Amino acid sequence: MSKIQLQIQNLNLSFRGLHVLRNINMVVRRGELHAVIGPNGAGKSSLLNCISGLYKFQSGDIYFQNQSFRRKKPHQIAELGIGRLFQNIELFKNMTVIDNLLLGRHRLIKSGVLASAFYVGKSMKQEIEHREKVEEIVEFLELENYRMKAVGSLPYGIQKRVDLGRALAGEPELLLLDEPIAGMNVDEKEDMARFINEVRMTLGTTMILIEHDMSFVMDLADQVTVIDFGEKVAEGEPEEIQENPNVIRAYLGSISNSKFDSGQREAEINEIIS
Repeated sequence: MSKIQLQIQNLNLSFRGLHVLRNINMVVRRGELHAVIGPNGAGKSSLLNCISGLYKFQSGDIYFQNQSFRRKKPHQIAELGIGRLFQNIELFKNMTVIDNLLLGRHRLIKSGVLASAFYVGKSMKQEIEHREKVEEIVEFLELENYRMKAVGSLPYGIQKRVDLGRALAGEPELLLLDEPIAGMNVDEKEDMARFINEVRMTLGTTMILIEHDMSFVMDLADQVTVIDFGEKVAEGEPEEIQENPNVIRAYLGSISNSKFDSGQREAEINEIIS
């Protein structure tokens, strides 16, 4: 059995009395790809926001390699080795692919401002090392033909691949993937699936995946957690999840007694936190 890397215990999150997550418990083991699925408004992205420190949960706790997140800020959590790929592309469109990837290594830069300004000694050595690492990512993600092009000029699928590369540039031990294939065509989805699988198999990176494309999830995931209206309704291997009656009911919209449908709930949450 793989060693536990991330553990979520009795996590509760609410905004102005609206419960978004209720008593969520989840274990993610080292090297595992753990998918979190559920209808729109179920609380999936909110869960990732709690892990990355963007949302402050009211009770429960999250432990990463036995360190509690309860009092940590987002930058402190990132320093522990947690990276994230957001649903919407968060790149600097006027900068090149190489420069965007270099920005992903900011947490690993140790030289001070003065040393960096004069670009001598240790600073020069580190710059060379960072560029070598970035070139490795370019090759790994097959971005050689785009490396010096402005990101904004690239096709959508390539931009998503660059976004993945920037997350990998920080050498994360845990990578949070929030709908990495949203908006992609079939070929782009197949490419992303291949690269995500390579990240797991070659780099050994632990991943938490949120995705609505069930064939994508079932092909890649080792474990799947299903949440609906903020509550965990099932957990297990992909084959178990596909046959679980609670999961089927969740996707048919009959599992919850809430007066909100999933779309209304998602809209209300967004209105409260905006």
